[in-house]
Amino acid sequence: MAHIELKNISKNFGETVVIPQLNLQVQDGEFMVFVGPSGCGKSTMLRMIAGLETMTSGDILIGGDIVNQKSPSDRGVAMVFQSYALYPHMTVEENMGFSLRMAGLSKGAISELVLSTAEKLRLTPLLKRYPKQLSGGQRQRVAIGRAIVRRPKVFLFDEPLSNLDAALRVQMRIELAKLHADLKTTMIYVTHDQTEAMTLGSRIAVFNQGRIEQVGRPMELYASPANTFVAQFLGTPKINLLPYTLDASLDVIQIGADVLAANAHFAVIKHKLMQGSTLGVRPENLTIADTGLKGVIEFMENLGDATIVYVRMPHLPELLTVKLTHDAGAMSMGQTIHLSPDLKKLLVFDAQGCLVH
Repeated sequence: MAHIELKNISKNFGETVVIPQLNLQVQDGEFMVFVGPSGCGKSTMLRMIAGLETMTSGDILIGGDIVNQKSPSDRGVAMVFQSYALYPHMTVEENMGFSLRMAGLSKGAISELVLSTAEKLRLTPLLKRYPKQLSGGQRQRVAIGRAIVRRPKVFLFDEPLSNLDAALRVQMRIELAKLHADLKTTMIYVTHDQTEAMTLGSRIAVFNQGRIEQVGRPMELYASPANTFVAQFLGTPKINLLPYTLDASLDVIQIGADVLAANAHFAVIKHKLMQGSTLGVRPENLTIADTGLKGVIEFMENLGDATIVYVRMPHLPELLTVKLTHDAGAMSMGQTIHLSPDLKKLLVFDAQGCLVH
């Protein structure tokens, strides 16, 4: 069993509180992703689980056992770092088998474990090469292989793909997903890349200033974010936040100088609108219309299968972002357009930024 429980974890650096009273449970065999901006405490929390960083207070349990006082090597965890951390003077085979040699395993046992792991990661032809003879993706696979041979209870990944180019990151995400499906081992993966979080995680924990804002399955967080922070952090392009007022007597939503008139769905969400102050509209849930929110196209990105349109509205500090999957060739920068949001997919946030249910 590799169920992980974090109980009332806090971490201070001097007078600075980095993590205040964090609680979380990671289920056996789960792929949990810690996501959040730089400096939010996610990597610090991972290092505390690994035993590489001390806690100020709290308990870490792995498989039901408190591991606070255990050394990293005795916790049953293996960590994969952003920097690969391979020994340059050792071959791939020697790098992968190093921890096993230190543990006193026989040459035969080490060779068997290394060869089976190398086959799984398609490293067999590279076993006699040195790190300098490998590409970035190959080095990262070696670092992952070095962790796998130890047969740990838990894998910990600290932004392992951030040094790779975009195409290689996609390939390695697929490799990691396959690896988890094959090994069925508990994995915790730290990233600031929300695309990695959404595509890899069984569940995601969204970190902000040392606190967990929300935990849930990727599409649960996307469709029903607990607050504006989670809503803005998950999704590319990011969500549009529109301050509004409601004229309940006329059944209209006032956004700056523009008015959104009621439709058949208005009555369903009216009770939410009466409690809220900000609308959350995903870029894919805005369409070009004859009436609605009026703005001027400031920039367009043609992505091939979609066009991202950035619209300047006089009463909003940030550009409104629209994702169109149809041909946007008729539009041009400087053009005035009207946008209509899908009321069925509106998110409503209150004055504190919390989602209105």
